Amino acid sequence: MASTAQASGHAFPIEWRRDSAQVPYAQALAEMEARNAGVHAGEAAELIWLLEHPPVYTAGTSADPSELVDPRFEVVEAGRGGRYTYHGPGQRVGYLVLDLTKRGKDVRCFVHAIEGWVIATLATLGVESWRAEGRVGIWTRDIDGSEAKIGAIGVRVRRWVTMHGFSVNLDPDLSHFGGIVPCGIAEYGVTSLARLGLTVSPDQWDEALTATSDDFLDALDAAAKRACR
Repeated sequence: MASTAQASGHAFPIEWRRDSAQVPYAQALAEMEARNAGVHAGEAAELIWLLEHPPVYTAGTSADPSELVDPRFEVVEAGRGGRYTYHGPGQRVGYLVLDLTKRGKDVRCFVHAIEGWVIATLATLGVESWRAEGRVGIWTRDIDGSEAKIGAIGVRVRRWVTMHGFSVNLDPDLSHFGGIVPCGIAEYGVTSLARLGLTVSPDQWDEALTATSDDFLDALDAAAKRACR
């Protein structure tokens, strides 16, 4: 079951889509590519799409085959930046098909704004998280005190329209990450909200993310007027 809504107040209306049923990765990729073309042509609304996938490993453009340790699930070439990552039940994915010609044409600012959005949303749930220099993604303190990744980011920009986005671990089977070296970073582990003792449903996460979305969109709009910091 999917729900959609329109967000206004920006350069163009943005469609919000929230899927409760798992969407196969290849299907989502095809839909993103079609929407990307539609947005570029001025024939479709921008899109923020929240969903989950069946278990899958995806390979970014910098993926190293040696980091595919145990391909126990389907492996798909994603076309986004980055290396290998895992998607599966219990992990909420956010796909962003947004027109950067209206938002500064700055990919670095775009990624920075996504990071800030996820960090702000996690804060509303009582989880402190942060960026880490030289390590793409969202990081937090695991139950043993070590630093661990709770969210991943990977984007692609075609004709200044974005694709892909971010994922956050609500309650996935963390053993599934053992089939890869997540994002090429072997020195740090992966955690989830459930592992940290928080029960957050997909609907609750989506609502929290929606509540902090204005600051994310404002940050993108501001990027059109000044360099991001």
